[in-house]
Amino acid sequence: MAIDYRTMAAEEIDFPAGSFDVVTACQCFWYFDHARLMPRLCRVLRPGGRLLLLYMAWLPSEDLIAEASEKLVLQYNPQWSGAGETVRPIPIPACYRDAFDLISHEEYRLRLPFTRESWHGRMRSCRGVGASLSAEAVAQWEKEHLALLAQIAPASFEVQHYAAMAELRKKDG
Repeated sequence: MAIDYRTMAAEEIDFPAGSFDVVTACQCFWYFDHARLMPRLCRVLRPGGRLLLLYMAWLPSEDLIAEASEKLVLQYNPQWSGAGETVRPIPIPACYRDAFDLISHEEYRLRLPFTRESWHGRMRSCRGVGASLSAEAVAQWEKEHLALLAQIAPASFEVQHYAAMAELRKKDG
């Protein structure tokens, strides 16, 4: 397939009007400057085009391994804003209401399989660890997290998560 890959900030997308039937955003929607992004999405989506949003997170209040791992992240990064997830719809900023209709949203629980190593990697990649701690703090966190998992987690296990999806349709006119 001949695919033209481009890298740019979402708020700077610069495609011709009506270029897309669908735009997706997975795990990233709340990071955007929505006042800048929404008009660009309206321009690049054809009339009736769809904006599909997906978010997935572990549920620390429903899973002991997720809870213990999250508590360790908070010991190293008390300001981390990603802690304490609960099942909820994806929040849609008000600026989208005039240009899009919310067609559907779904939230559901799912248990995802992990090994100690894969869960450790998942936790290390969260913004509370890998994206915000110094290299020295990450190394110390890793040592403590691996020791924690050796104490509380079997070699293979599942972690309770939820997924949230939302579908918005661009209004005509």
